Amino acid sequence: MRAAILAVLAALLPVFAMAQDEAPLRSLATADETRGWEAVGRIDIGDRGFCTGALIAPDIVLTAAHCIFDQKTRQAIEPSEFRFLAGWRNGRAAAYRGVRRAMAHPDYVYEGRDRIDRVPYDIAFLELDQPIRLPSIRPFNVGPDPIAGDAVGIVSYALDRSDAPSIQDLCRVLGNEPGMTILSCDVDFGSSGAPVFEMIDGEPKIVSVVSAKAEMGGKKVALGSEMERPLEELRAAYAANTGAFQKVAPAGGSHVFGQSAVGSAKFVRP
Repeated sequence: MRAAILAVLAALLPVFAMAQDEAPLRSLATADETRGWEAVGRIDIGDRGFCTGALIAPDIVLTAAHCIFDQKTRQAIEPSEFRFLAGWRNGRAAAYRGVRRAMAHPDYVYEGRDRIDRVPYDIAFLELDQPIRLPSIRPFNVGPDPIAGDAVGIVSYALDRSDAPSIQDLCRVLGNEPGMTILSCDVDFGSSGAPVFEMIDGEPKIVSVVSAKAEMGGKKVALGSEMERPLEELRAAYAANTGAFQKVAPAGGSHVFGQSAVGSAKFVRP
């Protein structure tokens, strides 16, 4: 899969010149600007950092699976260490919730932060300790997997913009690999788990979840998990109260993509 990903990314280099209609990131710093996006929130993970997530049900947050593992111990993080801050903005959230259960996709195995071949399974549910049932916070629906050329948008938090969400109204799907969507969207550390939206019938629907980022020739690329089949599999595992939450690969058991150049691409985990 590594060779296939590199080949696809190399083939996409000319596409960057065609993506000049992309919008820059802008902060959602006021109540008016965040209206309609309150179901996107920051996920605080003890003193380890944070990820981004979005409600897809009153008590379910969709995020990236690697967010629920400790990168040093490679063990699952206790659910009690997570806190979901819906619509977090300038020191306040529209709703605060703890987490009672966390579950990764049944085929996700945590093998370190930078395993690009884990991207197709890099989704997880956080079950909140209490549902969020506020008229201003409406869970998002999920749409079909996007295809190359589709216009999408993203709402996320990141290391240098952790106090308010940012939105990129327009970025592009550059290509697809099995289970993975390659995007021109602007992501950074903390954006893991951020929802990627496509406007479908006038409604923003989640069509991917941010898993990783890459740099090629100074251009940023985001890698996201596809939604349709992986989400169906995760929902089935969640309903059966099973999943890959406990799966960890043996230490030193496999090669990972680190933060050094691999071919013409540099992969890092946001």
